[in-house]
Amino acid sequence: MPRKFLLASIVAACATVTGAYLWKNTPLAPASTFVLLDGSLKSSADFIGKVTLVNFWATSCTTCVAEMPQMVSTFHQYQAKGSRTVAVAMQYDPPAYVLNFAQTRKLPFDVAIDNTGSLARAWGDVQLTPTSYLVN
Repeated sequence: MPRKFLLASIVAACATVTGAYLWKNTPLAPASTFVLLDGSLKSSADFIGKVTLVNFWATSCTTCVAEMPQMVSTFHQYQAKGSRTVAVAMQYDPPAYVLNFAQTRKLPFDVAIDNTGSLARAWGDVQLTPTSYLVN
């Protein structure tokens, strides 16, 4: 019993130190402008004070497509608490495919198209999908 307690204490201490380090060294979300499917613009400044999930995805990414129902469910679960979601389609994803995907699946959150790749570069040079960031 004391050995388990010691091990649990060490794990808890390591988690606390790691969490404090990550919290202290977490960068701010990059200043970005998102062009949504309807042509409107959202800025990363709009995220201030709101928990926002920024998800880089593609219609050709089977994992992205598979996780989209869970993203919709999570959005609905936390929307009333002020949470937001922005799904950013990668540069190589044809806009017509993205629009069709969003419409046929009735995505309830903002969907942006990164037609120049500038968002992916600004958010850590995203190249693999899905890649998600949770910002506040």
